Amino acid sequence: MSEYAVKKIDEMEAVYLGAFKRARAELGVESFGLQVIDLPPSFEDYPEHDHAEDGQEEVFMAIRGGGEIEIDGQRFPLDPDHMARVASGTKRKVWPGPEGLRMVIVGGVPGGPYEAPAISKLGEPDPMRS
Repeated sequence: MSEYAVKKIDEMEAVYLGAFKRARAELGVESFGLQVIDLPPSFEDYPEHDHAEDGQEEVFMAIRGGGEIEIDGQRFPLDPDHMARVASGTKRKVWPGPEGLRMVIVGGVPGGPYEAPAISKLGEPDPMRS
């Protein structure tokens, strides 16, 4: 593997109809999860989840647009001036604002090895396309 990788986000392989960029795999990252997610304005269907089953904590960073992140029922700003860390087992849901949201999500299991989920691997099918 090369000692570095540089990729244009909009040219990365994506699933979920283009919303989920496989940044981790495109850059060759093996030690932690890394994805870029594009959500349209006021999108309400980002799934609430908690990662209790895999022990993963996540950090959310907006790089374009903004909105809110709901953590255990409380909403916080998610924009280029704010970032959030959410522990495993804690419910989280993202609410993009009227301009939409491009965010980077970094994840890993504290003290454990990173195991990439199939959805983040290059060439895996898009669950939104039948």
